[in-house]
Amino acid sequence: MTQSDSARPILIFDGTCGFCRRWIDRWRAVLGERVEMVPFQDVLDRFPNIPPERFADAVHLYEPQVDRWSRGAEAVFRSLSYAKGHGWALNLYQHVPGFASISEWIYRRVAAHRSFLDRVTGWIWGAHLVPPGERLTAWIFLRALALIYAVAFASLAVQISGLVGSRGIYPAQEFFQAIKDHYGSSRYWLAPSIFWVNAGDGMLLGVCIAGVVTALALFAGLMPVVCLAVLWFLYLSLATVSRDFLWFQWDGLLLEAGFLALFIAPRQLWSRVSNAPPPSRMGLWLLRWLLFRLLVASALVKITSHDPAWRHLTALRYHYETQPLPPWTAWYAHHLPAGFQGFSALVMFLIEGVAPFFLFAPRRIRFGAVTCIAALQGLILLTGNYGFFNWLTLALCILALDDGVWPSVVGRWQRPAFRPYRTRWLVPVGGVLFLLTLVPLMGSANVRMPLRPLASLNEFLGPLRLVNPYGLFAVMTTRRPEILVEGSEDGRTWKAYEFRYKPGALNRRPAFVAPHQPRLDWQMWFAALDDPRSQPWFFAFSQSLLQGSPTVLALLATNPFPQSPPRYLRTTVYDYHFTDPGSRKATGNWWSRTEPRPYLPILSFEGGHLVAVPDSMLGP
Repeated sequence: MTQSDSARPILIFDGTCGFCRRWIDRWRAVLGERVEMVPFQDVLDRFPNIPPERFADAVHLYEPQVDRWSRGAEAVFRSLSYAKGHGWALNLYQHVPGFASISEWIYRRVAAHRSFLDRVTGWIWGAHLVPPGERLTAWIFLRALALIYAVAFASLAVQISGLVGSRGIYPAQEFFQAIKDHYGSSRYWLAPSIFWVNAGDGMLLGVCIAGVVTALALFAGLMPVVCLAVLWFLYLSLATVSRDFLWFQWDGLLLEAGFLALFIAPRQLWSRVSNAPPPSRMGLWLLRWLLFRLLVASALVKITSHDPAWRHLTALRYHYETQPLPPWTAWYAHHLPAGFQGFSALVMFLIEGVAPFFLFAPRRIRFGAVTCIAALQGLILLTGNYGFFNWLTLALCILALDDGVWPSVVGRWQRPAFRPYRTRWLVPVGGVLFLLTLVPLMGSANVRMPLRPLASLNEFLGPLRLVNPYGLFAVMTTRRPEILVEGSEDGRTWKAYEFRYKPGALNRRPAFVAPHQPRLDWQMWFAALDDPRSQPWFFAFSQSLLQGSPTVLALLATNPFPQSPPRYLRTTVYDYHFTDPGSRKATGNWWSRTEPRPYLPILSFEGGHLVAVPDSMLGP
């Protein structure tokens, strides 16, 4: 035995105990070479004064530098204290009254049932009680995030001019000029955006294209940290300028996940799975916490809203029909038996409200929870169009796994693990972000935030969208109003504008469109449910149609006035319902609708302004 070996603490355990060997292997992964770990059967001659049965009864730790023996729970805590960040248990053992006696009692109970607990350990951890790491898992997540970023930017590229271009619904240049006039120098913080440099149409489209290219570079592993920072800022810029059109929860989720991904991103010029270091534990924990908040908040807002549809588990009887853009599969889901709809709602509550708590559980329990979460997201994908939301949630689910789940063939790509990066800013920044997330989470539960300064800081950082509130469908929509937009040249003959994806023609089959999100079609769903006075963008949209804006018309499926824009615009509201199987078979229609009612007065564009036209001024 060398001098260095003799100076090391030695942890002595029962080498014939499978349970002991499992946990010694796990502790060895934590402690490395700081503590020598040997079966008592191999060191009886070194410690002849201690009977073998005492070694078999409990682990023993000998610290030669202080000539100290300890056993049982104390030995475990003392040995783990040699690893950085693992001394908290020993501190509790030494300083908290009652902790030592409770710990030793638990240790004795565990030692008395080692065979049974060995089987339990196998059940809940599987073959990987020693953590297999998350290098490959983080590598896969970053590629998934890159693809989602690429889809998000590409989806915006085909819409951005019509939404916020110079002839769009909400022109970006007018927005920035108004912010500048009203807020002065504070405008850069209140509206963070690259478009302060230039908000022209070319710049808007160029940022979308740059986002796609940068996302592909991230997928290829080129400068991951730089790519993630650029993607986050470019998407924040688009969210800032697009306002209502880019203020959905998944836009905030992408910004938050993209920022937190900086915590786990490799810092190489070219990152490959073979040279990537282990991701930071802080980053992994915050991203799992993000998934937890997303799901738990979704359950909390439904419960705290006291909506009778959720309370009585009848919400899914309406959901498939009334969701913003139902695909054709929603028609079939809508006609499932009422009892199955109620059972599905109950299962959804269990997955959203209970399963997330097991994201921090031992390995196999955690995998079971994330499998349930992924299954729910898959079912939503099959029956709804929610842009990239479900795909991003599935990407976050990846980080609840570890490298032990991937096929063994990928092992040939891996090399011995590099040391994780030690970046001092991770812990304080991560700690602040965690505290800030408590503000929207407590808001979802209708609990007042006791720390006002924290809520104030969260409000101050709001323009960066680093921390976001979550929780969809707090109150279930039980009817489906749809706005029909029509134009006329003479006030007597009206022609309808057909939208690309939202329900319109009764016989048009509802389509799958995700992960693309048609932002105008989505906003039309909100407009139909609300008072038009609370939807100022709709008046701007109406004006664009009366002016014949080509970029806005490109967002629609048809332009019934190709030669010149109409003189009048009429908006009416119908209540849409899925047809029953008999009606669809007889008519071929997917939808039926009620009699129309006005949404806005008939509008015209005169003297540079929208004006309401009385019915008496129109022809008979």
